[in-house]
Amino acid sequence: MTAAPARQPAVFIGHGAPTNALEDNKWTREWQAIGRSLPEKPRAILAVSAHWYINATAVTAMSSPRTIHDFYGFPRELAEFEYPASGAPELADEVADIAKPTWIGVDQDSWGLDHGTWSVLAHMFPDADVPVAQLSIDASKPASYHFDLGTKLSALRDSGVLVLASGNVVHNLAVVDPSRGETGTDWARRFDDHAQELLTERPEDALTLIEHPDVRLAVPTADHFLPVLYSAGMAAGAGEKLEAFTKDYLWGSLSMTSYRSAA
Repeated sequence: MTAAPARQPAVFIGHGAPTNALEDNKWTREWQAIGRSLPEKPRAILAVSAHWYINATAVTAMSSPRTIHDFYGFPRELAEFEYPASGAPELADEVADIAKPTWIGVDQDSWGLDHGTWSVLAHMFPDADVPVAQLSIDASKPASYHFDLGTKLSALRDSGVLVLASGNVVHNLAVVDPSRGETGTDWARRFDDHAQELLTERPEDALTLIEHPDVRLAVPTADHFLPVLYSAGMAAGAGEKLEAFTKDYLWGSLSMTSYRSAA
């Protein structure tokens, strides 16, 4: 008799710049530690990345997803980086079934793995030995849609699927200031601190973040923020709380704070 797969945690990674894929720093070491701390190797990963932000909800279903280099102005080494994980076509059907009556499209050839996914997985699973599918973030839907979909997707965790959300709680590229190094502006810290309070104590209230006084500076566009609502929804739906395992800032206006559930 085959043992049931171990339940996987809900994980949100503040992924920062794509160069983290190549670096050994305090953040990437934390990502490595998360990979080593899992109860067992996942049977598959469903990644919710800020960088697949389209007007539809879709999941990749190709057997060999391409490594997408969705950036410019970075070293050639990064543009040539490959993360050769296999796809998880069977996961597309599971996601579509769990999400009902929400419709989920199936992508056979238009996307792959973008840097919001592979820059993190390069450290969590450096051997690229876990199949990966990506779920798009539907830009046409309100924040509540993403929270509710995350709640539904939590069921995948019981079947050995790691649902990995990747973005940044605070992400304002228009005002980045490299001279600030690993510090945050007052408004970035206020928003990030309030997010931590909610996610670690009352994840079911995460949607109230969109009413925060600093939200227009912290979240000028929704793409990098919405992934955290998937993790909040997964935790809330399972009666769990999230734990912050990094609490950092970069260039004033990026939060590198990451979370995982205890389970």
